[in-house]
Amino acid sequence: MQNSEAMALSAALLAVAGELTQRINDGVVARGFEGLRPAHGFAFARLAPDGATATDLAAHLGVTKQAASQLVDEIVRKGYAERRPHPDDARARLVVLTERGWACTRAAEEAAADAVRAWVGVLGESEVQALLRQLVRIAPDGPIRPTW
Repeated sequence: MQNSEAMALSAALLAVAGELTQRINDGVVARGFEGLRPAHGFAFARLAPDGATATDLAAHLGVTKQAASQLVDEIVRKGYAERRPHPDDARARLVVLTERGWACTRAAEEAAADAVRAWVGVLGESEVQALLRQLVRIAPDGPIRPTW
């Protein structure tokens, strides 16, 4: 593959990722969840299973603990998450999604499905399934981080 082709592929993947992120965010807003940015969605993805500490969230997002704490303060203030005592560490606080946070997460899943359905309309079901298989083969393990 020539350098120019590699750059074209890189640009296309970044453009698709950026559009997907924006479409999910727009879908969340359209479903009535205001005051959120795409970075909140990346945080919700880490909080969704069982909650996390601000330190866990910082590592997941690739930000400082201070930045993660500010993000936690924001989503707690907006009613999407709450702090609870950590079951295993008396010094730590566990941040968990509230019902509103879970509802927002479901709205993001619906918005993502809408975006992918649009791809099926362009490429067809079999091509989107093939794309999924190929991307899974090259996608790195670990957290999906926002591009700051």
